Amino acid sequence: MATDLQAARDIQHGLIDEALVPGTVHMVDLDHNLRAKHSKAHQDIVLVPTPSDDPNDPLNWSPRRKNMALVCMCVYVWFTGIANSVVYSVLVPLSEALDLTVGDLNAGTGYLFLMAGWGLLFFQPFALQYGKRPTYLISTAATLALTMWGPFAKGNGQWIAKNILGGLFASPIEALPEISVADIFFAHERGTYMGVYAFALAGSNFFAPIICGFINEYAGYRWVFYVPSILLGASFLFLFFFMEETNYDRSTVGVVGQKDETTVASNAELTLSEKHPDATDSPDTGSLEAGKTTYKEKTYLQRLSLFDTSRKQRMPYRMVLSLRLISWPVIFYAGFSYGSYLIWFNVLNATASIILGGAPYNFSSSMVGLSYLSAMVGVIAASLYTGYLSDWMTLKLARRNKGVFEPEQRLWGFALTTIVLPASLLLWGVGAANHVHWFGLIVAMCGTAFSNTAGITLSVNYLVDTYRDISGDGMTTVIIIRNTMSFAIGYGITPWLTNLGYQNCFISAAFIGLAASSVFLIMTWKGKSLREAYRLKYWALVQKHTKMGMVH
Repeated sequence: MATDLQAARDIQHGLIDEALVPGTVHMVDLDHNLRAKHSKAHQDIVLVPTPSDDPNDPLNWSPRRKNMALVCMCVYVWFTGIANSVVYSVLVPLSEALDLTVGDLNAGTGYLFLMAGWGLLFFQPFALQYGKRPTYLISTAATLALTMWGPFAKGNGQWIAKNILGGLFASPIEALPEISVADIFFAHERGTYMGVYAFALAGSNFFAPIICGFINEYAGYRWVFYVPSILLGASFLFLFFFMEETNYDRSTVGVVGQKDETTVASNAELTLSEKHPDATDSPDTGSLEAGKTTYKEKTYLQRLSLFDTSRKQRMPYRMVLSLRLISWPVIFYAGFSYGSYLIWFNVLNATASIILGGAPYNFSSSMVGLSYLSAMVGVIAASLYTGYLSDWMTLKLARRNKGVFEPEQRLWGFALTTIVLPASLLLWGVGAANHVHWFGLIVAMCGTAFSNTAGITLSVNYLVDTYRDISGDGMTTVIIIRNTMSFAIGYGITPWLTNLGYQNCFISAAFIGLAASSVFLIMTWKGKSLREAYRLKYWALVQKHTKMGMVH
């Protein structure tokens, strides 16, 4: 309360201006008069967030180190994602081997998604407390063991237990990589690398059926689990020797101000520092004073440490905070938006082998797997659309807006998916009911995958762009909302399809998808007002976390 009153006094005295509404930042220095670090590659682009002087700050890493960190993150996401998506290609043989119905197998996958969300209440605070590197390694090793258990989890009890544990230990894949991207990349380039992450996440889920269909046909259903386990073992070794820790405790939050005036937000201070030779985006030193502190860069062996910096215990606080953040409108919308696109991925996977494997198409399991190549095309297209093109559009809109970036500017990317998603659902369900040519179903898969991947990138970017300094906790909230929705659809898709039939089921699905996707129009209209309403709460929380050593 005292912090809120202090922030209110700052507003009254003009110390906090409109640019300090959370997420609203001066990204483009049109007149070259901002006291801030600038991109080396683009002299008019302001580095947001402001990097420190420390060479160990991930924002200051060289391009090589940043790219290696990105590769490690993608290796983890890709192979963990594959391991948790193999079931869809072997539903029939697996149900016979384990004495389970297809409905039981799909329900078990629903439990996996549910725990992958709620498991973050433990693993996200754990990663921020003890380190992201050990968290990735623990997740990889545990997923390997649980994948090996898959073909032997006989009976519904074992199958549910396997999936609950699998979801728990795989939960870091849902939120930790997004925060890792935010740790090392600046706002003007973040969309591109979030697109890379979205490709790895969605691509792994769609790539798994491609290879697993052939593995099942030529080597048996058990090798569908064994092969991903072997790949996870190789991934563990790769991550152990090449993945670095990206947690970095910040004592200040950078604020951009004019050359002839000072701007203050909460207890944040403008970080003034000298140009570091390893920085990807070095500052324009003509507008900055040189820092005085001397830092020592970590050696390679120090970077391999499994223990991050010692911190006061904050895990219980972070767990409670993630639940409290459900009431923040922007965070709730990001979770709802993410979930409203992800659920159709579950619907597609739950029905693909049934529709394509049945009359009149009669695809073999390997051909069902090959059909997912169209989904991969959709994933690649969406990664480019919401990644590189999103960053280009963001800078263009910021320049039109006098150099000011608003997080809602990225949401216009949803305009295309609002059309593509319901059209794809109609083509998939109504087309299957009326025995449309198989190529029509392939196009529907591509459109659904495109929308699903775009939903990942745009939803996550909106959260991180708005509340970067609490995004680690906010992402837990987003994934809890998202995966609760996924659990519900995974549990209900079989009776929904059985009771309504393909045509009516997917007509209703298309209208639900259209309504959910269209919510972005409300956020582009009212998003800034909602951010303004929570402005004092946000800065008070950032100030509190800075004092507690919780800002990364």
